[in-house]
Amino acid sequence: MVRMDEDTAPRLRSTVLDTADVHGLADFYRRLLGWEFAPGNGPEDVEADEWQIIRGGGQMLAFQYAREVPRSTWPDPQVPQQLHLDFTVATTAELEECHERALALGATLIRDESDHPDEPICVYADPAGHPFCLFVMVW
Repeated sequence: MVRMDEDTAPRLRSTVLDTADVHGLADFYRRLLGWEFAPGNGPEDVEADEWQIIRGGGQMLAFQYAREVPRSTWPDPQVPQQLHLDFTVATTAELEECHERALALGATLIRDESDHPDEPICVYADPAGHPFCLFVMVW
């Protein structure tokens, strides 16, 4: 196997989620995370119905139009997750605040383990059905 130098290895630019509602899903995550639209990627831009990017804290999420995106049925395996996003917060108080914001923005709670003694976590589906987790980073 060829070892790759970290300086020359490809770097992850963004994670891209397919959705039938590009602006709606981009706005959901923008508001949930407190991020901003990348320049030229706001809802008023020409291709906003096909593609949008949000960014914050050196990270980017992109949203690409797809006519049909079946909602994940996780934990039922009929329609697998295929990908999910993990977001961390520092405290259980922050987890509760983000939990309330996620629900108010249209997320669906899938699993609540916010009282877990080792790793408090909540699992959601975003408005398009993509699973994501909010958890307290304990290490």
